[in-house]
Amino acid sequence: MSKPRLTPLAKSLPASVPFVGPEAQERALGAPFDVRLGANESVFGPSPRVIEAMSKAAGETWMYGDPENHDLIQALAAHHEVSPKNVMVGEGIDGLLGYTVRLFAGPGDAVVTSEGAYPTFNYHVAGYGAELHKVPYKDDHEDPDALLAKARETGAKLIYLANPDNPMGTWLSRDVIHRMIADLPEGALLILDEAYLDTAPDGAIPEISVDTPNILRMRTFSKAYGMAGARVGYVIGSEENITAFNKVRNHFGMNRVSQAGALAALADQAYLKDVLARIADARERIAEIARENGLEPLTSATNFVTIDCGSEGDFAREVLANLIDLGVFVRMPFVAPQDRCIRISCGPPEHLAVFANALPKALEKVRTQS
Repeated sequence: MSKPRLTPLAKSLPASVPFVGPEAQERALGAPFDVRLGANESVFGPSPRVIEAMSKAAGETWMYGDPENHDLIQALAAHHEVSPKNVMVGEGIDGLLGYTVRLFAGPGDAVVTSEGAYPTFNYHVAGYGAELHKVPYKDDHEDPDALLAKARETGAKLIYLANPDNPMGTWLSRDVIHRMIADLPEGALLILDEAYLDTAPDGAIPEISVDTPNILRMRTFSKAYGMAGARVGYVIGSEENITAFNKVRNHFGMNRVSQAGALAALADQAYLKDVLARIADARERIAEIARENGLEPLTSATNFVTIDCGSEGDFAREVLANLIDLGVFVRMPFVAPQDRCIRISCGPPEHLAVFANALPKALEKVRTQS
């Protein structure tokens, strides 16, 4: 009896995930982390209204979620002053990126991104057999000119750009984004990942007509709204592109509890405003902690701060490993020269106090062993 065989594409792929979760690290350590400051979650949590709405919806979990996400799409459209036909909800930006690649990039098609940018996008590109082309960062920022040049060179179907950026926390001005859009090659679609736009300055927010056919803007409830575990993202784009998601999406991918929570979060803008203020305070405190230890923080437009450890990647990796041993979960960029840094998520003062206590110990251990 012959066993089932993977497709050639599936057989060629590694059985891995883009990120090692903190839970896996805790299992390896045999203990929980004291503080969790590595995954860019909002440690401040969701609005109390969200918790109330989700608790109520939990009693209705015997029902499927609305496959059209009708109420949430209507609310998002009103919030952004666009038509509901210009909005699609999905299982976080991660899920929507997968659908986008499936829709627009087939086997062998060229796709362009930055070296060291969000790896889950690369994971989806590989999973659908498209060919990934990368360009380096420039001065710790994504480089629109290099992305456009590579797209022209390769005839790329997709260009991925995060603004503000993960993992560096830097951002490009709206004028730069506008110029990039105006210069997009024929046939290329720009995926503008705006997961951190809630925490960005006004100058980073471009003004883009919702009917622009070669732009998709990705947003999420995972960051400032504090709902990373609920997996709620959405995409804004032209009606034709948004309608195309219905060809491939998992129509029951959103559960009732997450739908209810996102509706409540969107309705509580006062809570969001309070969280944004707390994030701003936390960014300042993380920067202070870095400077107190002779390190340099990068100016951030996100809910994390990237800290330049002032040496090569191996030095930063040892600092990170020591922090993890001390019970502080953080992450770092994966690719040189950005891997000279570590990345610290914003959190309340008591969590940052734990980090402030651990960082000098982590640095001293590395320097003593050098």
